[in-house]
Amino acid sequence: MLKKLRIGLLFGGRSVEHAVSVSSATSILGALDPARYEISLVAIDQDGRWHLGTPALPPDATVKGEEVTLPAIPGEHTLVSTSARGMERAVNLDVVFPIVHGQGGEDGSLQGLLELAEVPYVGSGVLGSALQMDKDIAKQLLRAAGLPVVPWVLVRRPELESEPRAAAERAASQLGLPLFVKPANLGSSVGISKVDAADHLLPALREAALYDDKVLVERGIDARDVEVALLGNDPVEASVPGEIRTDHGFYDYDAKYADAETELLVPAPVTEAQTQELQRMALEAFRVLEGSGLGRVDFLLDRTSGEIFVNEVNSLPGFTEGSMFPRLWQASGVSYPALLDRLIELALERHREKSKRETRYRPPVGPGA
Repeated sequence: MLKKLRIGLLFGGRSVEHAVSVSSATSILGALDPARYEISLVAIDQDGRWHLGTPALPPDATVKGEEVTLPAIPGEHTLVSTSARGMERAVNLDVVFPIVHGQGGEDGSLQGLLELAEVPYVGSGVLGSALQMDKDIAKQLLRAAGLPVVPWVLVRRPELESEPRAAAERAASQLGLPLFVKPANLGSSVGISKVDAADHLLPALREAALYDDKVLVERGIDARDVEVALLGNDPVEASVPGEIRTDHGFYDYDAKYADAETELLVPAPVTEAQTQELQRMALEAFRVLEGSGLGRVDFLLDRTSGEIFVNEVNSLPGFTEGSMFPRLWQASGVSYPALLDRLIELALERHREKSKRETRYRPPVGPGA
């Protein structure tokens, strides 16, 4: 009988996307095969403390469990209790499945801790996570690689605080109306506003600045929302495209998580040529932004011209069974449980490859040394 892999399902976090993360973890827990995996729930509460739970309890109850920490000691792979009794071993892990959305989860900081501890983990590394999270830097790199992105203006919080009207006027004069305003480092459409009138721009900037020091102002276009899911290290596979349709002014938080009328069309009603172009651009965007393991590339498809724009790349997309990422793979022939198995295999594969790197200097050997 094969030994079970010890999986740490890590979720929650201090981000405003905490509840979304809990929902993703609940779905993942229900689909992981208990005959194949020994699962430990690890919840990060709103204060940033880690708590240990078991699959016998729902994920949202884990935040009341025993407090633990992960020492950044290479090779230990051990969660340690921080109880009053002193430092005690709690549980060993073979791989971590981090489904912590937003800041502190998919921006490279959590990945940095896991790298220091040398624990295999699902998803992109430090650099890839950070690049995909920062919409401003991501757009700069995508544009430099020749991929089309919607024109944007960056407004930083100090400018907004010292010269608010000048900041708003600069953005409006360069881009015109309508506009979309969003925090540069956040997901789930939190803090995003659609601006149709000039006097609404400054309040929208201030709303976005509640969540980030950097605010993106993007030119608004009449477009369809189309997404492609990605899976793999090298090579990477692209799913069929899917389309989101909503009666909201845009795909906002309520449209994503509350409105039953929001439609997810999988596969998307696009031509074969458009499908191939969307997949090509998705793979290229993933490569440019150092993606690994999994990702979802969101596109804007102009209703008038048919032009395709890369909107953003998500290193840790939503993971409930109803979320677009697993639905795209279901339509591409990969079931939800099989998708989770594959992601865990990819995490271990990537860790094995990284472990081959030399960490100590070795003098050259041979002629000319």
